[in-house]
Amino acid sequence: MARRTTSSPGSPAPRAKRATPAGRRPRRPRTLVVDHERRWRPRTRRGDVCGYTFRGQQCEKKGAHYCEPRADRVVAFFAELLVHTKGPHRRKPFVLKAWQEHEIVRPLFGEVVWSAEYGCYVRRYRIAYVVLARKNGKSELAAGLLLYLLVGDDEESAEVYGAAADTKQAGKVFEPALRMMQLQPKLSARIKHAKNARRLVDERTASYYEIITADADGELGHNPHGFCLDEVLSQRDGSLWAALTTAVGARLQELLFAITTETNDSASFGADLIDEAEQIQADPARAPHVFAYVRKMPRSQEELDRLRKTFPHHPDLPVSLDPWDEANWKWPNPALGEFKSLDAMRRQALDAKTDPTKANSFCQFSLNQRVQQASRWITMDLWDANTGEIAATPDWIVPKLEGRKCWAGLDLSSKLDLTAWALLFADGSVVWRFWAPESVLPALDEHTDGKFSQWVAAGWVTATEGDVIDYETVYADIEEDHARYAIVDVTYDRWSGEPVRQEVQSRTGLEMVESGTTFDKMTAPMNELKRLLIGRELATFGNPVARWMADNLEAKSPRDDPDRVRPVKPNRHKSGLRIDGMLAVIFAVDGRLAEAARDADNLPQADIF
Repeated sequence: MARRTTSSPGSPAPRAKRATPAGRRPRRPRTLVVDHERRWRPRTRRGDVCGYTFRGQQCEKKGAHYCEPRADRVVAFFAELLVHTKGPHRRKPFVLKAWQEHEIVRPLFGEVVWSAEYGCYVRRYRIAYVVLARKNGKSELAAGLLLYLLVGDDEESAEVYGAAADTKQAGKVFEPALRMMQLQPKLSARIKHAKNARRLVDERTASYYEIITADADGELGHNPHGFCLDEVLSQRDGSLWAALTTAVGARLQELLFAITTETNDSASFGADLIDEAEQIQADPARAPHVFAYVRKMPRSQEELDRLRKTFPHHPDLPVSLDPWDEANWKWPNPALGEFKSLDAMRRQALDAKTDPTKANSFCQFSLNQRVQQASRWITMDLWDANTGEIAATPDWIVPKLEGRKCWAGLDLSSKLDLTAWALLFADGSVVWRFWAPESVLPALDEHTDGKFSQWVAAGWVTATEGDVIDYETVYADIEEDHARYAIVDVTYDRWSGEPVRQEVQSRTGLEMVESGTTFDKMTAPMNELKRLLIGRELATFGNPVARWMADNLEAKSPRDDPDRVRPVKPNRHKSGLRIDGMLAVIFAVDGRLAEAARDADNLPQADIF
């Protein structure tokens, strides 16, 4: 008889119930169980009878199926050969919690498909993503899985690897695995620890588990049976993951998995991987060979509705979007109240609620939400609400705006970097131009996971030949906009360079208005830009480069006057972040404010005496 477990993606939803009255919290079901057999899988009957046997139980199924004896074997391996290494359960048998067993381990190892190539059943899942808030036992679970792949998976000469951003982080999984081995006589008698090589060796099968570096160029000769990439959010890019996932093909049923907490950089490899995991969790048919277990506190009603559709009536689903409501904490923290302390999380929540500087950390690490920089000035939800129509190409909006009145902002960086030009129209439409020398593209690609070159190819950025910006291209493009639109004036950073200012003014006749990024210069236009965003009065047309820069923008206030504000320019060489487009639009807003102030001064004054 198939076991019954918590809800899984792809399970048919039960009959709809009456809507919960407004203002009343939805009632949680006490227990929800669904059959493992109802998990989505490819519809195929190819293959012989499975016949896999474990402790007297034999699987009699055919085709793609859930093989309970295979799953039982892994569950027994944890309970009988592994122990917890830390916390209140230290040295006790590693009996998997219900969510670990039924939502991760059993489907991961029990789902099989027939391999015509090898003439036997093999694991269906070859790649797995596990995305959880911190302190939910990801590292110990990963350590146990890697030990199973090393000694319990019947693989000769198995190569099992663990990696992270650095060897210290990779040790977060290796060290529990080592300790588990040391605390279990049967494992310690079989596995040897090569300390200098950071390797565990099973001489019986000539297999080993070792830590490797994050240098993808040096990791191209492996033949992995198992691989764990820990804390994907810390990876500089996706090169190591690509190096190992493309190295497979010579193993019967390799398993490569990534474990992570949410990232704070939406233009990163980690963000792309987590986004892919969420899509696969919602639609398993998208990648039948990929397993996804993602538990994130939703940030919008749309995300919450999607969870309710994917996991109908799951007992741990959030009941609202309130990050401070304890009823919402169990979803991103399935170990809460088991081996993650509820009291500790309450203390963290209290600190975050009373200290805004800690709120982002709480949301990212405790609720597994995607956040941005600690002092990020614009939320992406607010920015996206001002998208308006999405432009298919950079020139798509031009015909609709030709001849219209607008204010320009120009942020001229050094010749070795980005230059940005923004036009703010009276109706709130904003268009940008960006220029960059070709020499900086590799560095910007490195920090955007290859997106920057895609933006160049799509025309959102103009790349000029050589190591420095070709200002002739900049001048020509500005002249084109001058002929196309009714530009009132150009506000620019006084540190941008006098020769450029003179050349633009000489070629166009436009008035050039000096500004800067001081508190005095920035407070008014930044507050006005925030007001326009909150009022949904802008239209950015989905410009991806501007969105990336808005996501990077941080603001700073003097300690004695929080109402004053100015942008914080990131360290370009260390962080790879850019905000030039945001400075340009802030300058354009400053120009519009200045004209409004002049108009107000010229109004006839009423005789009040």
